[in-house]
Amino acid sequence: MSVTLPNPAQPLKIGTRGSPLALAQAHETRDRLMAAFDLPVDAFEIVVIKTTGDRITDRPLKDIGGKGLFTREIEAMLLSGGIDIAVHSMKDMPVLQPEGLVLDCYLPREDERDAFVAQGLSGIEALQPGQVVGTSSLRRRAQILHRRRDLRVVEFRGNVQTRLRKLSEGVADCTFLAMAGLNRLGMPQIASAAVAPETMLPAVAQGAIGVERREGDTHTEAMLAAIHDAPTAQRMAAERAYLATLDGSCETPIAGLALLEGDRLWLRGEILRPDGSECLAAEGRAAISDGAALGEDIARDLLSRAPQGFFDWRTG
Repeated sequence: MSVTLPNPAQPLKIGTRGSPLALAQAHETRDRLMAAFDLPVDAFEIVVIKTTGDRITDRPLKDIGGKGLFTREIEAMLLSGGIDIAVHSMKDMPVLQPEGLVLDCYLPREDERDAFVAQGLSGIEALQPGQVVGTSSLRRRAQILHRRRDLRVVEFRGNVQTRLRKLSEGVADCTFLAMAGLNRLGMPQIASAAVAPETMLPAVAQGAIGVERREGDTHTEAMLAAIHDAPTAQRMAAERAYLATLDGSCETPIAGLALLEGDRLWLRGEILRPDGSECLAAEGRAAISDGAALGEDIARDLLSRAPQGFFDWRTG
């Protein structure tokens, strides 16, 4: 089909959160569309939408509602026609979408690893007993306490710049960020070290950007198809099926990572108690076309091995 292209008189409106990282992701999406269709920058409009998660920064996410806090207002604007597409960090996305919206465009995935950030420390092994780790991530909290029961963990919410400021003010001795975010912001040197997945398995979909559209918007669908990255989509199919089967959210310490190995896919998963006292791990390989089924199988394996009371924290 022919594609009706945006123009300066009728620009394509790209919805995003307003943090520097969210804006960098929206700009990457815009720039890829510009290159794919030879369009000028003023054929696009970046629309900043403040979400509940952005407004409330003094409480842990689990206390105010979890992952949807970073997407609800953006998706409402998309449904109402106030924007044409929405750009999301996939690790912020709930596994269920509102009726009428479709997420079938992914940009090439960035480095999925966590970044260890500290002044004068080379990595987790350099931390001394009693030192303080700052993180708002339940997953990172559980993983670091599972490895190092001798460390203290404090709440550390905010965008990349806010967390770096808190670190410089001595609120904590170290923190963890996403390598993908640092790379997209042009700040990879901030990381003291990239943490191997064997040490800290990353969040499901970390490093991936998804672009959401309205169902039935065939012109936008055709545009987004030109910048869609199939390998990232294959990895997302496995990771998000795994997450959905676990019924995971920001309130659950869940880690997962899918990697492509030729025509096969390797998926690793972990679930942890929030205090780090217990960690269950599983992995498997399958044909890429069976990635979603593999994700479900890995999740069911973990659920079957979880002891009595393992998930009490989910509803308590």
